[in-house]
Amino acid sequence: MGKGKSIDPRDVKSKENAKMQLKRNIGYFDGVSFIIGSIVGAGIFVSPTGVLKHSLLNVGIALTIWTASGLVSLMGSLCYAELGTALPFSGGEYSHIKRGLGSLPAFVFIWTSTFTKPASNAARALLFAEYATQPFYGICPAPEALKKCLALAVLWSLGILNGCSVKMAAWVQTVFTLLKMMALSVIAVGGIVLLAGGRKESLARFEDAFSSEIPSASQVAEAFFQGLYAYGGWWSLNYMAVAVAVTWADRVIPSVAWIIPVSVAVSIFGALNSSMFTLGRLSYAGSQSGHLPVLISMLNVHSCTPAPAMIFSTTIASIFIIPSDLITLTNYFGFSAWLMIGLTCASLIVLRYREPHLHRPYKVNGNVL
Repeated sequence: MGKGKSIDPRDVKSKENAKMQLKRNIGYFDGVSFIIGSIVGAGIFVSPTGVLKHSLLNVGIALTIWTASGLVSLMGSLCYAELGTALPFSGGEYSHIKRGLGSLPAFVFIWTSTFTKPASNAARALLFAEYATQPFYGICPAPEALKKCLALAVLWSLGILNGCSVKMAAWVQTVFTLLKMMALSVIAVGGIVLLAGGRKESLARFEDAFSSEIPSASQVAEAFFQGLYAYGGWWSLNYMAVAVAVTWADRVIPSVAWIIPVSVAVSIFGALNSSMFTLGRLSYAGSQSGHLPVLISMLNVHSCTPAPAMIFSTTIASIFIIPSDLITLTNYFGFSAWLMIGLTCASLIVLRYREPHLHRPYKVNGNVL
């Protein structure tokens, strides 16, 4: 009787662990779609109202604030680019803070994000429901119960989608990214046509742009914060009773003005899908490090997706939807979100001094920092 080849149990366990881990199924185009989906939410449609309002309709001040907001967002994105290429881990900000600032700040970050990021998703879902139901009710407000039911439906639909298939989530993201870029193109072309037409009312505000009333320092700060909503990933939650895109549609294409609320809803849907995709992986990374319950680090055996993490974060978001409204949710997570960004950027500076020889495929110019 021939001797069979012995099998080391450790080899079997090693192979099982190698199989059961997050796989990199996101290609270049899919990654770009997720990034665009995060940045281009509803903010670009609605936040110009806030910027103009707090700038006291001073066009020069408003344009200056838009430029400053863009520069701040650019510097932040460059910092994230360096961290992401030097430390390409699934946990994103959590992994960067843990590496640069230690376990305690990372622990605070993951538990803060456990509530603030689902609150962000809850607000996105409510905002989606607000715009999706608007064309059916005209100037009348839609019933709150209907909006909350629709918000819960879209939240769980995307949660299940992201928990079952990365490829399907990426496909949905790509489709909705293309749709929202088409909507933005319609608005941009319409604005160019109005300017090219030379209508006096379209050009009047650009003459002596700084001649209007000058806003106070607090008003400038509020306008600046509103501008950041349009550039940031979750800043789509800027909620106003009047959205500038809807006002634009009423004036330029009144016969089909309903297209804009639908376009905003499409944009929010893509942003929500992108946010839920990343949040599941954040919870997964926190669980793997022991900062969240171990159950959350388990994976779907069929698709190797963080299904328990998706269920966990979607459940928390659902709890926020039921008793809350947009303003309450925005106030809840707004400050903490900025604090987390500050911690992430601080970890970049710490790593520059602590690990100067860390391989950095991309490095932010020192003058930017």
